[in-house]
This record gives sequence, structure tokens and C-alpha cells, in this order.
Amino acid sequence: MSIVSNGYQSGFGNEFVSEAIAGTVPVGRNSPQRVAHGLYAEQLSGTAFTAPRHENRRSWLYRIRPAAMHGTFVPFAQSYFHNDFGDGPVTPDQLRWSPLPLPQQPTDFVEGLFTMAGNGSPQAQTGIGVHLYAADRDMHGRWFYDADGELLIVPQQGGLHIETELGVLDVVPHEIALIPRGVRFRVALPDGPSRGYVCENFGAMMKLPDLGPIGSNGLANPRDFLAPHAAYEDAEGDFELIAKFQGHLWRAPIDHSPIDVVGWHGNYAPYKYDLRRHNTIGSISYDHPDPSIFLVLHSPGEHEGVSNMDFVIFPPRILAMQDTFRPPWFHRNVASEFMGLIHGAYDAKAEGFAPGGCSLHNSFTGHGPDAATFEKASAADTSKPDYIRDTMAFMFESRAVIRPTAQAIDAAHRQREYQACWQGLRKNFSAT
Repeated sequence: MSIVSNGYQSGFGNEFVSEAIAGTVPVGRNSPQRVAHGLYAEQLSGTAFTAPRHENRRSWLYRIRPAAMHGTFVPFAQSYFHNDFGDGPVTPDQLRWSPLPLPQQPTDFVEGLFTMAGNGSPQAQTGIGVHLYAADRDMHGRWFYDADGELLIVPQQGGLHIETELGVLDVVPHEIALIPRGVRFRVALPDGPSRGYVCENFGAMMKLPDLGPIGSNGLANPRDFLAPHAAYEDAEGDFELIAKFQGHLWRAPIDHSPIDVVGWHGNYAPYKYDLRRHNTIGSISYDHPDPSIFLVLHSPGEHEGVSNMDFVIFPPRILAMQDTFRPPWFHRNVASEFMGLIHGAYDAKAEGFAPGGCSLHNSFTGHGPDAATFEKASAADTSKPDYIRDTMAFMFESRAVIRPTAQAIDAAHRQREYQACWQGLRKNFSAT
């Protein structure tokens, strides 16, 4: 039986207080000798205890049973979801895939995860894993947590009802969910078969970017990030807990639902965010600003301005720059780009890049608009604004090479003739 959402609390990184039963959260202390309603106090820490106050993330949970109560973990078989990014050569080719096919047999969210690419490792606490998911059934009697990284979930088809220890997130396409490391959750599919993307962040926790000369407003506003109110279930039975730990999956029996937190307070919490609320910044004179203006969240790296991971979106917007080639220009980047399409069409590709599909352009691999897009944009009337409507694309960007997995390279839905989209670009040069 699904837990119903009790609504949301607004703000990113806030100190929240939430209780499903009044009087659950103690006042003036975190771990009293006896917690109200016979609950257990448990701290969930996402950072080191001694991290600076402005970076410290932790929450106190008041729950029916402690998280320590479960059976022994044994390996769990799901061979498509892993962190094996290989150690051999990585092709510099541009790569693109059609949407991941929906399952032909009953498959839940965990069973439907398919690893596409990644870099770094959970052991090094740096890098990312990039995954797709395709599922057609709810997680019944099963919960999951990822001890290796926080999960950024981007639905493309079908909504997700995500029941976490701290409350419920109902997420639909054009929204995202952010699940912190270690938080247990279960996914139901209220709209039937569902498909989307997941970025597993092994590095520093994602945060909102600084705005610099943009000022105090713009891009993603903190108040538009929504954390859940406490919601719990008191259920007993023959259940299982799936854990991802050091790149491998494990299963332990558990005789109760771990979604049993009656109240909590803190700033280590899951969130949802509606990408349509992003306040997009752009040029109103000529030329393009760099695409960093589309940044929603990032995982900082060791050097200022160089991220472990950036999450960038390309939403509906107005292009007003005059005498300017308006689609994304041809480019080669020091960073590597994994791109997906949630809805509509992407303005740099005329065809072949479908909602649910994805592409990978690694470090210094040339890419940009296809031949048809180039011809159309080169002849456009730039004295008038161009309204980009009915679209939503995104990018997981990394400072390091994103290594495609062997199963992604061999996948039937890989578009092996992707490079042909640039072959129609004509030689227009004339010395006179």
C-alpha cells in the first residue's frame, strides 16, 4: 500500500522540522533518554561531523525501529546496474542511443537500471555513474539505498511515486528527484510503464551554483526545491532491503518497512524540483553566453569553477541575439557531455535524437548542429526573436572522460551511424 504525500517544505539545504504525529520531534535536544511515542532516535550524517557549519549536512530521525535491524547481506544479481566503466581504450567517436526499450517482462525500478557510462569510483569518492531506467511494475516488499552516491533521477516517461524514509516525492516528467546517499526508498509507478535517466554522484554533494555577476536572482531558485513532510508506514512481513555498496548490489531480509520515520529534523533530505521553474538567462544583444548559464545543480570539484559534475538543462526560451548563429555552435570541450532529451525536439538536431534517447560527446570530440539545422539557422531572419517552445533537454557534464560501458557500446539501441548527421555539411569556402 502506497504512502500518501503529506505535502512539501520549500528551500534547498534548509533546516527542516517535520512530524507525522504531533509532539514527535523533541524540543531543545536531539536524543532524549526517551523519545515520544516509544520511538528510536537515529542520526543520518551526509558529511563529516566536523565539516564547516555551512557545509554540514545531517538529519535526526525518530523512527519505529533503528536502521540497524535487518538480516545479513548477500550478493544480489542485477548485472546491468554497476560501476564497471572499464580500464581499456575509450573511443573518441560521437555516440548516440535511441530510447531504452521498455521491459518485456515485469521489472521494477531497481531491476530496470541500465548503466551507460561513468568515471571515477565510489572508493575514490569522485566521479559519476550514468544510468537509464525502464520499469513497468512497483517495488513490492523491497526497498533500496545507494551508499556510493546521491541519485539525481530525471523521469522522461511516466511519473514516479518515491517513498523515502523522510517522506514522499511524487515526480513527473519535467521534474527531478534528488535522493541523498544512504536514504532508503521505494518506487511505485502511478502512470504505468516508466523510463528515464539517473546520475549517480560519487563526489561532493550537489548544490546550487553561485550566481556571480548575474546577481542575487536567476537560474534555479532555492525556494522552488521541495523537501517532503514526514510520512511513515508501520508494516511487518517478509521483505528485502537492497543496498549498493562499493559498486556492488547486496540483499538482506528485513521483517518490517524501513519507511518508518514518524518525525525528523535536519538539512540532509531528499528533494524534488520542477525544471520548468528555471529562470533562464540569455543574450539580448549578440552572440551566445557559455552554456553554464543553464546550470541547475553541480557537484563541486577540488578546484574552484571546475565541477565533479554539472547538471544543465535546455528549457523553452527566447533567442533574441541579432546577426548570430542561434543554435548551439560547433564546439570541442575539455569537459565531457552526456545528454538526454525529456520532451520535444532539441534545437541542434533535426532528427534522430528522440525523447528518452541520449548521446555522449567526450573530451575534445567535435560536435554541434547537424547539417539540416546548420542550413536552416544560417538562413534564418535574426531581426526577429526565435521562440524555442515545447522542449526540455539536459546534460550531465563532467570534468573527466565519461567512459561508456561495454553493454552500452554493444546495445541494440545504439545508433551506429550517428556520425552521418554531419556528413551533409558542405564546403562553402570561397577565397573571393
